[in-house]
This record gives sequence, structure tokens and C-alpha cells, in this order.
Amino acid sequence: MAGTEEGRWRDLGAYRARGIAGWIALAEGLDRMVTGIESPVDSERGLAARLRYLTASDAGYEAMDRAGIHVRPRTLIAWLAEETTPNKANLARLDAAYWELRRRNIVADLKRRLNNRGRGTRIEIDPVDQSQVHRRHQRDLETRSINVRGGVWDRAVDAWIDGDRHELDAIWDEIISTGLGTDWDAYTYVSSVGWAA
Repeated sequence: MAGTEEGRWRDLGAYRARGIAGWIALAEGLDRMVTGIESPVDSERGLAARLRYLTASDAGYEAMDRAGIHVRPRTLIAWLAEETTPNKANLARLDAAYWELRRRNIVADLKRRLNNRGRGTRIEIDPVDQSQVHRRHQRDLETRSINVRGGVWDRAVDAWIDGDRHELDAIWDEIISTGLGTDWDAYTYVSSVGWAA
């Protein structure tokens, strides 16, 4: 297997190819599976919903602490009562805490959906965009589809929630090297990765 982000695309962009590392596309795909409050944090409804969610459990208070929200209890009570509004920095921290808690709260569901009762989930890999690459430098790449099974999804979700880019990169290398045959390293960088789960 290739090392981190190596392979045929070591000089991605030298001929104007565009793409992102496969592990980033994998993480972005997991991010898209996280749903939550759609109202923005700076709206009355969005702020109230985030505060209710975060203050409903010890895990929510821990998420706020990790996000850097360190206010007096009476300030938090005033926010909840809609008597005062957090400043811009605290609004951003509340939003970050909310999404971090949402991700943590759906880990088990993500694993269950992606493992699909042991059948795994089929992913579609779009190769790098070569539309700006001169024809003589273009590689013959096509969209590929492979089924990802076993503990790979559990490991991927754990690495994603922990923000472990090195593990995600190793998992991506494993996915493409076992599923794509001899041209697997051409998919170290991609345009996107998607699936339905």
C-alpha cells in the first residue's frame, strides 16, 4: 500500500487536476449523514433549540466545555430564558458544541446503518476532475463503485468522531487497495465519495 497521500497523485495539480484526499471525502460523507437543527445559531429559534439540546444532559455540558463555553450559571440561565443573547464568539462555540454532540450521539446509528446487517454499504468514488488537464496528460479514470463491509465502517466512524486523520487515511488506503484492483492508487485523491445509507 502507498504511504500517506502518495501514489500517482503525489503532484496533484501539476497538470491542473483537481481533487481532495480520499480520506477527506470519506469524512465529508460521514458529515453529510449528521442531521440536526437547520435554523442558524444566530436566529432566536436556532439558538433556543441548541441551548435546549445542550443543557438536556451532562454530555451537553461537557460538549460546551470542550467548545470553550465558560460562563456563569446565571448567564446560561439568562440565555435559556432569552433575556440575553450570547456574543458572536459564544454563538459560534454553541454551534460547534451542538454539532459535536450531535455527531457523538449518532455514532451507534451510523455504524448500524453503514454495516447494514453485515452486508456493508456500496460507495461510489468519483475520480479527480481532469477537465482542465491537457488531453495528453489525462489518465483513463472512471467512477468506481465498491462495497465496504466488516469492521471497516466501525473503524471509519470511530476515526471520524475522534478526528484521527491518520487512521482515516489508512482506512481509505485499505478500502481502495482491496476494492479497486491494480489502479487503486489512482483513487488516493478523488472528486467525491458518496453512498446511500
